[in-house]
Amino acid sequence: QQNELNSFLWTIKRDPPSYFFGTIHVPYTRVWDFVPENSKKAFQQSHIVYFELDLTDPYTVSALTSCQLLPQGENLQDVLPRDIYHRLKRHLEYVKLMMPSWITPDQRGKGLYADYLFNAIAGNWERKRPVWAMLMVNSLTEIDIKSRGVPVLDLYLAQEAERLRKQTGAVEKVEEQCQLLNGLNFSQV
Repeated sequence: QQNELNSFLWTIKRDPPSYFFGTIHVPYTRVWDFVPENSKKAFQQSHIVYFELDLTDPYTVSALTSCQLLPQGENLQDVLPRDIYHRLKRHLEYVKLMMPSWITPDQRGKGLYADYLFNAIAGNWERKRPVWAMLMVNSLTEIDIKSRGVPVLDLYLAQEAERLRKQTGAVEKVEEQCQLLNGLNFSQV
């Protein structure tokens, strides 16, 4: 049926059935209306839900933050070509200048101000590994800033699973994901 096409939901035929659902790391409000009913129904009927990472676990969040950093004593300035480093620095100065105009009234009402968001996203940027700096820059757009405070799809589903008292778990450890991304060489990044 048309409403079940392109749902990113795969069924593993067993009794009871298992499902595999592909998510995307964007605010869930951007995609939730486009998630087909068969996917939402499979989630509702499930008793156990596994995610890529357990984004509700403080250890996972802390370990993700730590793994983004260069080895002690190194800075981006030491590892990036000089022209790229200066372009990055100028871009971040531009973003910091623009962010107050990107913050929505709703975000302000929740206490999410430009300086706080900038520091939450780009704080300690000079210590980040190049791949993580690239991912950070990609998330520093007006539309992404206006979505801050809205959980990404994975986190939203994890929070819903917890609210519905479903058993949850993760298929990856944060160290596995970090090792993969941190293993990319400079030309790959």
